[in-house]
Amino acid sequence: MPGFSFRGRAAMMSATLILAPNAALACACGCGVFDVSSSPMMASDAKGSVFFEYDFLNQNKNWAGEHSAPTEDNADKRIRTSFYNIGGQYMFTPEWGITVEVPYWTRYFKTADEDSGDIVQFNHGDFGDVRIRGTYAGFSDDLSTGITFGVKLPTGDYSYPGFDRDTAIGTGSTDLLLGAYHMGNLTDDYAWAWFANIQGDFPIVTQDGYRPGSEINTTVGVSYEEWDFQTFKIAPLLQFIASYRWQDSGPEHNPDGSGYDRLLISPGVRVNFDKIRVNANVALPVYQHVNGNQLISPALFKLAVSYSF
Repeated sequence: MPGFSFRGRAAMMSATLILAPNAALACACGCGVFDVSSSPMMASDAKGSVFFEYDFLNQNKNWAGEHSAPTEDNADKRIRTSFYNIGGQYMFTPEWGITVEVPYWTRYFKTADEDSGDIVQFNHGDFGDVRIRGTYAGFSDDLSTGITFGVKLPTGDYSYPGFDRDTAIGTGSTDLLLGAYHMGNLTDDYAWAWFANIQGDFPIVTQDGYRPGSEINTTVGVSYEEWDFQTFKIAPLLQFIASYRWQDSGPEHNPDGSGYDRLLISPGVRVNFDKIRVNANVALPVYQHVNGNQLISPALFKLAVSYSF
């Protein structure tokens, strides 16, 4: 809308990217959780923000290469996970900030016993791997371009009975997190905005002979910013998310069941109530290629709320 500052728009775009779909969560059995665009890492006018996010993923389809495959080809039958994520961002200056994210997962795992072949089921809930990221957005006066850098800590449980290393809540690894983003206006009247974000997750310290595969995830999206009402604003958005994950390695890895590349389309909506922002998104795979046989999910669902101060 005319007269609305780009920094103000950057604040709203930051909220959009807080709650955009997580590309890695739509992955097959063995993937880690890495949000290409769900962290509040973009600088904004707000000094700080806190957020809560809920994701749901039901991996119930066996996939081989680029196609569905018979269920009997995969010992794993279902991985159903609810992801709860709380966190906050604090901007020390308009250019420099820090973000902390603390996840809690509840996971149901159905698989065939390696020895007897009987179907067994496991349930586990625990804290996941904490992420700490810094943000620098001082490349331009409008804060439209920035970089992110940080670590993922091995705080999640990776030894719960019944879970393999590639299905456990924690990876057991310390990872280096690196990324960059840009956002801007598509039209002179500020009605249409766009954003791009790329993030990498690279394990650097591992435990007990298992190294999860590195990941690169990127998203490009647009939003429509003209639906302003008296007390709230609605902004529909559309993203395309691409991800690539290398295979796991080490003595405990599954050589035939890790590594993938995929493209997802993600429609969603953001609703602003003053300092409160609510986002809802669904991510749908349009292309996916996996190594070996892996469980995939037909959709990923996300709902999140943030509050800026």
